[in-house]
Amino acid sequence: MRERITPTMEERKLTESSFIVSRTDPSGKITYANRTFMEISGYPERELLGVQHNIVRHPDMPRGVFQFMWEELSSGREFFGFVKNLCKDGAYYWVFANITPDFDTDGRHIVGYYSVRRFPPESAVAAIEPVYQEMVRIEQTSSGKKQGLKESVNYLQGFLADKGVSYEKFVLDLYQA
Repeated sequence: MRERITPTMEERKLTESSFIVSRTDPSGKITYANRTFMEISGYPERELLGVQHNIVRHPDMPRGVFQFMWEELSSGREFFGFVKNLCKDGAYYWVFANITPDFDTDGRHIVGYYSVRRFPPESAVAAIEPVYQEMVRIEQTSSGKKQGLKESVNYLQGFLADKGVSYEKFVLDLYQA
């Protein structure tokens, strides 16, 4: 079991020309990490390969977003989203993630996932952060983990319904604003 990292308020930022690239197996274990991923996260390759990608999951990220992500990916659809990640030393960094399923040569079975993450616009982070904060608050104050997750996802669905947009349209519009 890995050591729990205490988050700090130190932010790291990708440059606008930097891209984090990683690949995972179907269960989410990292099989490839590019140098940018290693540099910003603070993890050497030997500590990334073979471990779950959630090694960089920041506690400020709502579980409901990841549930939605996995639903999209396991259905063969790509996922776009803003993600706050945790560095090995407790610092954090925001990314705009595009994650796609990788299929076998027949195109019928998912054999892994491919992720490209880039610099997110500050305006997008400012817009998504309060939504995520409310989702985390709901998850932490509900009567149980499952109930919190359900209520968090319901909050997100209601938020999007009020705006009359899908999750994908919402995040892509934020990215392009």
